[in-house]
Amino acid sequence: MKSYKALAVTTRYWKPNEDYIAKMVTALRGRVQEGDIVVVSEKAISTATGNIIDEAAVKPSLTAQFLAKYWMRYVWTYVLGPLCHSKKTKISHFKNYPTQEGSAHKQVALQYCGFLQALMPDSEGGIDGSNLPHSYVSLPLHNTYRIAETVRDGIKAELGKNVIVTIVDTDKTYSWRNFHFTARPDSIEGIRSVSGFIAYIIGRVFKLKKRATPLAVAGVKISVEEALDVAELADNARGFGAGKTVWDMAKTFNVSLTGVSWKMLEQTEHKPIVIVKSIY
Repeated sequence: MKSYKALAVTTRYWKPNEDYIAKMVTALRGRVQEGDIVVVSEKAISTATGNIIDEAAVKPSLTAQFLAKYWMRYVWTYVLGPLCHSKKTKISHFKNYPTQEGSAHKQVALQYCGFLQALMPDSEGGIDGSNLPHSYVSLPLHNTYRIAETVRDGIKAELGKNVIVTIVDTDKTYSWRNFHFTARPDSIEGIRSVSGFIAYIIGRVFKLKKRATPLAVAGVKISVEEALDVAELADNARGFGAGKTVWDMAKTFNVSLTGVSWKMLEQTEHKPIVIVKSIY
């Protein structure tokens, strides 16, 4: 089995409508070598490409209101949370789940990812509000392989290096022996997508091995196991920016859940890129 070392690359916060490939090339210049694996955060790309939505403008349905007020506050607090071995802090978040903002969030989950994803406790279908300001959340990327290929071509054209590019999400893939599955609706070939919260519950209840999810790999073909190991190594090296969750982010800046601003995030260290090198 190969061994790796990871180098997280710090950049300025990527705001919407930025040329993230140009920023990647600048950050990688003099650091990346032939054959390296360049791991990019899906969240960072979604933000830079404007693949985000302001939940403050969303009108929740009765279903979304039910999920926020009862499903999250009671079912996840007293039944599913303990069953899934959730930490006390997380269960406290379930118990105090905001009904207004939470209803809007669940409506976005219902609209973009479907009912089974909306039953998730967080990160429904890849939707994520951490490291985004106010009521914004990022939506999952589509055509991730094409995006990874475009990034790889940009690095080759500007830096002259052939690298492997993988786009990764912090949402977990669970593994039982050689069977890998995730709650995400899409990932690389070899990882099964199991509908929404079902995958989450199975993986958490049985304490299966969990790693960050590789959504696309462009360049030299690597095994699923290697892609998962690289994704998890990069995820650990990257850290959580302003916070792992919206609650953590609000605590970092000592504001309400929707009180974080673009300016605050720009002042925070961000590491959307990780260079992973093989150690022979």
